[in-house]
Amino acid sequence: MSDSGSLAERLVDAFLAVRNETERRAGPLSPEDQQIQSMPDASPTKWHRAHTTWFFEQFLLGEHCPGYKPFHPDFAFLFNSYYVSAGPRHARHRRGDITRPSAEQVTAYRTYVDAAVVKFFREADEAKLRTISPLVEVGLNHEQQHQELMFTDILHAFAQNPVLPAYDPEWRFPAPNKTGAEWLPLNEGIHSIGHADDSFHFDNEKPAHRALVGPVRIARNLVTNAEWLAFMRDGGYRAAPLWLMDGFATVSNEGWQAPGHWREIDGSWYMMTLAGLKPVDPNAPVCHVSYYEADAFARWAGKHLPTEMEWEVAARAGQLNDAFGIVWQWTRSSYSPYPGYRAVEGALGEYNGKFMVNQLVLRGSSLATPGGHSRITYRNFFYPHHRWQFTGLRLADYD
Repeated sequence: MSDSGSLAERLVDAFLAVRNETERRAGPLSPEDQQIQSMPDASPTKWHRAHTTWFFEQFLLGEHCPGYKPFHPDFAFLFNSYYVSAGPRHARHRRGDITRPSAEQVTAYRTYVDAAVVKFFREADEAKLRTISPLVEVGLNHEQQHQELMFTDILHAFAQNPVLPAYDPEWRFPAPNKTGAEWLPLNEGIHSIGHADDSFHFDNEKPAHRALVGPVRIARNLVTNAEWLAFMRDGGYRAAPLWLMDGFATVSNEGWQAPGHWREIDGSWYMMTLAGLKPVDPNAPVCHVSYYEADAFARWAGKHLPTEMEWEVAARAGQLNDAFGIVWQWTRSSYSPYPGYRAVEGALGEYNGKFMVNQLVLRGSSLATPGGHSRITYRNFFYPHHRWQFTGLRLADYD
């Protein structure tokens, strides 16, 4: 939040800025676009807009604003995601079945809750505002996470459409930055890992702790499409020895021959983007690859994926090109609690802690990550077969 103005107005400004960004991202989409759920892991845009509204209604207004009347009695069931403590919820894989409420009614829901939140901020006393400020900050960062999902989920849906629609015909993939030597050496040493101060962070970024890192060399640059095309031409997707067993089973079952959203047309490779179908740019960082693919590519290249600790130490040195803003980068670290981690009390304790199994950590941020939502200690996490996010990789070398 801004440092100027009263706490109430700072809260109002921060709240409306994030809420308006959600609507800006949804703006180009028709009601039909907002309804579609193209796979169980994705959610309709309409649902994202309603769920982030329910979050503020449930945890802020419902628990801290006396006399608040919920917009609709069914919305808590329809738009809860995974907060068991907050009550029953609609099945995740059936979110696309919710044709009612309409996108227009969801807009009315957002308007109603936004007005109630702003009124609450302006009427509450300073002590109350200081008490609820951390919760508001969690809610705003939570909504920013869903803003990124809005892009990845609608891109996946458009990629299934035979006419390959564009979200924004003027959208362009960010240009990579390639400067400095190819590798960043990290000597062996003990480093502090995790979030150390009181600025905003999610609970999974703490406690800060010490870890032995190195010796290792981290690639300054992200792996490019040109490098990935060489992997493909060399039979990488068919070479079982390169793959983890579960990975090769996934490749075989899904028929993967290239990264997600790629397709071959008349001998040339194209990629579905937010601007529609575009030729694959060999100089751009590879995108929409799973952990399984990233791990196989590293093995093919005679290298490795870095651990999340190695990535964090290298990022703190400020010498990784495109650490943020293009693709999330897979690490080989399992998503598990840091030493001494404890989930926060209450329903918000379900936010991160209960997912700390069977997933892998990604670091950095992507082209879809909202401004101000990135930091060196941020721990993103997905299952190893997931690739509909803007996910890529950089390599590590121990020779």
